Amino acid sequence: MKPAVFSYLCPSTLEETIDMLTEYGDEGKIIAGGQSFVPILNMRMSEPEYLIDIHQLEELRGIRLEGESVKIGALTTQRELEKNTLIMECFPVLKEAVRFIGHVQTRNRGTVGGSLAHADPSAELPLSFLALNAEIIVQSTSDERIADINEFFLTYLTTDMMPDEILTEIQVPLNQPKGYAFEEFSRRHGDFALVSVVCLLSTDEAGKIESVRLALGGIDAVPVLADEAMDFLAGKEPAEKVLEEAAELAIENADPDEDLHASVDYRLHLAKTLTKKAIQKAYNRARGGE
Repeated sequence: MKPAVFSYLCPSTLEETIDMLTEYGDEGKIIAGGQSFVPILNMRMSEPEYLIDIHQLEELRGIRLEGESVKIGALTTQRELEKNTLIMECFPVLKEAVRFIGHVQTRNRGTVGGSLAHADPSAELPLSFLALNAEIIVQSTSDERIADINEFFLTYLTTDMMPDEILTEIQVPLNQPKGYAFEEFSRRHGDFALVSVVCLLSTDEAGKIESVRLALGGIDAVPVLADEAMDFLAGKEPAEKVLEEAAELAIENADPDEDLHASVDYRLHLAKTLTKKAIQKAYNRARGGE
């Protein structure tokens, strides 16, 4: 299929972009790398009257250290995120996650901000930034606000951004646990994930889990932070019984879809298996091993 007819707009500044969003409202849609949105246009799942191409907004590119966080411009490509030395040093889990996104050609065009704004519940970056407790900077004509990532994803392909807002930057706090793991299962490399899991944790001197962030994708309409499992893991070591209980708690309120790729039971089985694997790997890394 081909997209419905639209008017193509190509602003050269952020101010111009926001003015367009304000003027056209729901009839104007932003396109960045196009790796997610072009298929939606072609399938006519979205038929905007105005397509606003923001590839010229250089102020939305780049990765920099500022204060106690790393700031990632929304138009930074996924490949740039994957290869950046600051990201590798501060947030190695992102490097692990990004390599599962499509193929190199996909990552050369796909943007970090585009993935978050698209809000696919099985996508790697929304899940990873949720685990990292990142802050999302959103701008409109009236003001700039910091969106809480724990409340940013509302439902399938839907965020809390208004039609006149644009995602400009992601801020990731530097103080992250030493242990990390990203686990994913898909039918073939580059396919959409059936289930994915991110675990970040730190341990005390006795080897007990001190803090943990555990997030799962593909089991609900949004990426899910497993709060009950996180509370349960605190103060424990990952013995088999502990891992089994944590995995059960992680999927307790899951509501996965059933489709031609996997049944509900199979997705839940994958979620439990990958959760246990991710916790154990993150724990081993926190203790200085693999």
